[in-house]
Amino acid sequence: MIDNITVFIQNSIRIEGSMGKIYIDPFRIEESFQDADLILLTHDHYDHFSPDDIRKVAGSHATLVLPEKMADKAGEVKDVISKTVTVVPGKTYEIGGLTMETVPSYNTLKPFHPKGAGWVGYILNVDGEKIYIAGDTDATKEAKAVSCDIAMIPIGGTYTMDAKKAAELINEMQPKVAIPVHYGHIVGKPSDGNVFAQNVKEPVKVEFKIQF
Repeated sequence: MIDNITVFIQNSIRIEGSMGKIYIDPFRIEESFQDADLILLTHDHYDHFSPDDIRKVAGSHATLVLPEKMADKAGEVKDVISKTVTVVPGKTYEIGGLTMETVPSYNTLKPFHPKGAGWVGYILNVDGEKIYIAGDTDATKEAKAVSCDIAMIPIGGTYTMDAKKAAELINEMQPKVAIPVHYGHIVGKPSDGNVFAQNVKEPVKVEFKIQF
């Protein structure tokens, strides 16, 4: 499954499974792929909700999944989206053949991502593997409770956890694989990935996917 995961920049992710292609928070997409079956959004900040990039990835029958409090934003891309589904934190959904859980995604001490906004991370069940895309979050009690095979965690600091805090979260969660995201471009340095990997304890394996 690791080979079927691409990280473009920030939290811009593509996952390919038997049910199709899933994009999460597409941003700064350089090619017009136009092959997405599902497009999932975690929240409405410009580096996570980018209408121009949604248009570059949306396939001919794409479904857009986004937090309920972002429902009005869906109108900005209605020209390329066949179906829109809104979600709230802490629920399980089956959408387009994909089973997913939503996890609250928020800051605990910073003001950038308030819990009341209803923003989400996703646990996706793709071909028998549980993949957690945390979104912009701190090491919350909900994140610590996630059980998954692959965890994609922000490490860039400023708006989210930094590399060391993210490693602490991973060491508590104990996924099989951890993939750091949201660093080395708008926030954080490319070297943050190494700091993260040095602080993640075995048997968790760290995989670098983000493109610089």
